[in-house]
Formats: sequence, structure tokens, C-alpha cells
Amino acid sequence: MRSHRVQILFLLISIFFSGVVSANEGSIAFTGAMIIDGTDAAPLADGVLVITDGRVRSIGPASEVSIPADAERVDVGGKAIMPGMVNAHGHVGDTLGLETGHYSRENVLDQLGLYARYGITTVLSLGGDEAPGFQVRNEQYHAGLDRARLYVAGSVVNGDNLPEIRSQLNANADFGADFIKTRIDSELGQLPTLAPEVFQSLMDLAASRRLPVAVHIYYLEDARMVLEAGAEIIAHSVRDLEVDRDFIELMIENDACYIPTMMRDVSTFVYESEPEFFSDPFFLAEADPAVIAGLSTPEYRSSIRNSPASQQYKTDLPNALVNVGLLHEAGVRVAMGTDTGPPARFQGYFEHEELRMMVDAGMSPADAIRAATGVAAECIGQSEIGTLEPGNWGDFIVLDGNPAEDIANTRLIDSVWIAGNRVPR
Repeated sequence: MRSHRVQILFLLISIFFSGVVSANEGSIAFTGAMIIDGTDAAPLADGVLVITDGRVRSIGPASEVSIPADAERVDVGGKAIMPGMVNAHGHVGDTLGLETGHYSRENVLDQLGLYARYGITTVLSLGGDEAPGFQVRNEQYHAGLDRARLYVAGSVVNGDNLPEIRSQLNANADFGADFIKTRIDSELGQLPTLAPEVFQSLMDLAASRRLPVAVHIYYLEDARMVLEAGAEIIAHSVRDLEVDRDFIELMIENDACYIPTMMRDVSTFVYESEPEFFSDPFFLAEADPAVIAGLSTPEYRSSIRNSPASQQYKTDLPNALVNVGLLHEAGVRVAMGTDTGPPARFQGYFEHEELRMMVDAGMSPADAIRAATGVAAECIGQSEIGTLEPGNWGDFIVLDGNPAEDIANTRLIDSVWIAGNRVPR
């Protein structure tokens, strides 16, 4: 991960070129809510959360927290507060409608705003990131932020030989990537994949550049191989088979993170007919009618029904759910991620659906919340987000229901705050 010194440098550059002035100066105290802080701690009844200059100053019971005399007070009595969610596997900036190839600064910012309105306050974009995304990432280290934070991997590293791999990886590292993303998966035989010896060389080179590696996999044996080579993140589900004890022990031994991205697989087949969420007001609030229309044509639905790949993903999805339950029960770190961003993978909405599927897979609502907050932040190497602890950024959601009782309550968004700034809606 980048050092604090590099982050400070990015902040100074951002201020110099963009004239940023912190919008959140002083203190804001949120009083009366039930607070989930993103750690293993039990929810806090009648809590107080104080944000000063964009960061958590104090958090605790009303009887124990001293509120600064000049603080603005926000009464959130009867509501719940949880940390802003962290999507450990998304994509940002390239899609417009149902088309790719539209990467731009405007598109990056629009999509980060969309994520934020749904309570997703940080996104790790794992591949396809271009210069505008890196620039937006560099500009986020200040207390005036009111859109989702972004971390980037650059291009997906792939190739037939080590010189090609080395060139791509070094280019990403030189540009300031937070992660290296590669793939050990042929997309059901449609794409080339890395040979094991080339992958090991990639891992060694990434280690020399002090960058973690996130790996796109599908098959159990491929996932086992990348763990044996030292991969830190399994960026999709194992879908062909049920994971075995040896694989679970490898995950634990490596302290690796597992990002199921189950909604990614749902998106490959769900449009063969009209999805239930096409009538969900929570979805429709941000959905583009033209995109819905494009996904609803008889021709498109027929193409999905007749696609062998789509039907294979549908067949294998139950394996993904079983494996999430097995890995979580064994103590493996499972982080929320969705692979949203490409066409028909709806940013913001799909993250809430992913939480629902994680609960369906056997996680409790509280565990799913942790997977989307503190655990996800750990997995992407960011210690100043994901939990509401003193010194961390003040990124959180105010909800009209308790998500630890019912995960569907993450949808009851009253407001979203990033660095103590209310996200425009």
C-alpha cells in the first residue's frame, strides 16, 4: 500500500492544482442513533458520533462522549448509523449506458457519485483504470470530499510471456497503482490465461514493487495454484466445485481475502426474463430507462437464454453460495465485492443485492455488514476507512432501520456522509 508520505504528497498536489478548501471545518455531532462501528463490537445504543475536520473525533454512549461546544448537532434519534460500505471489487469509468469504451474523468466522477448515493463510499476498481481515474484517486485526500473514494489497479496484467507481463506490471506500478489485477480464468474457454510459471514470476515481480495481487479465478484448482504462489485476494468465487479442507487451510495460512462477486454471475443470466428488481423503487431511483429498455428487448433476452456461458454461470451459482458459507464458517476473511461497472452490472444497487446473497449463503446480517465495511477495508489495505474509530475518515450511512436485524435495512437510506460531508442526492 502507498505510504502516508505519498498520500500527503497527493494531497498537496491536489490542493495546488485544484484549489481545494476543506468543506468540513469544525465539528458535527450526530446524536441519538444506534451505531454499528464496523468492528466486532456490539451495536451501540443511543450513541454519539463526532466528526471533526472530516474525521472521527469520538464515538460512544451519550453519557460518555463530550461534544465540542461549537459543534453543529444533528439529531438522528431512532435511526441507525453504520460505516460507509467498501466495494472491494468494482470497475469505474468505462461504461456509458450499455456501451464500454467511454472512459473519462466525467464518467469516473459520475459513477463515484452514484456509488455514494447508495451508501458505497469506497470502491477498489480492479482493472481498466486510465489516467483520469488515477488523478481522481490522487485528489481525494481532503476533508471536502463528498463522493466515493477510489483506489485503482490500472490495466489488467495478462500476456503469453514474462517480458510482456513485466512491461505491463511495471507500467501500472510506475503510474501509482494500488493493486495488480490479473486473471487465471479462461472465461469458460473464451480467453487466454496465464501459465503457472508465468503467474509465479508475476507474483515475484509484484512483491518487488510492493504491490498486492488480486486474481480473477473460476475453478478450484486455479484458485489453489494462485494461493500457493502467494496471492492476497481471490477476486471471484470458486464456482466449479465445493471448496475442500486443503483450500480452506491455504486461505487461512495466507490470511487471504475472498471476494465472492455473486451478483456478477447473476448479471450473466438474469436478463433472460424480466428481473424482479426492474420494479424495485430502490433500483429505479437511479436506473436509466434506456438501459432497462435495452435489456428488455426480446432479442436480448433470447441471446441470454441461448448463451451456453450464461447458462453455465447460472448452473454454477449455487456452488458459489455454498462456498461462501463454508469459507466464512471456517474463519476466512470474506469481503463484499460485486464486479459492478461493466454494462448491466448496476453500481450501487448490486452491492445491496450482494449483501442479501451473502446472508442467503449463511452469513448473519452483522457478518455481512462487517464484510462490507471493516473486513473489506482490511482486504484492500486501507486502515482509515471501513470502521468508525477515532482518526478514521467520517464516512457513514444514516439508516431508517437496523441492518443488523435485517440486511434489507441497508436500503433504508436517510443520508450518506463522506468525510463528514452530506452526499448530494
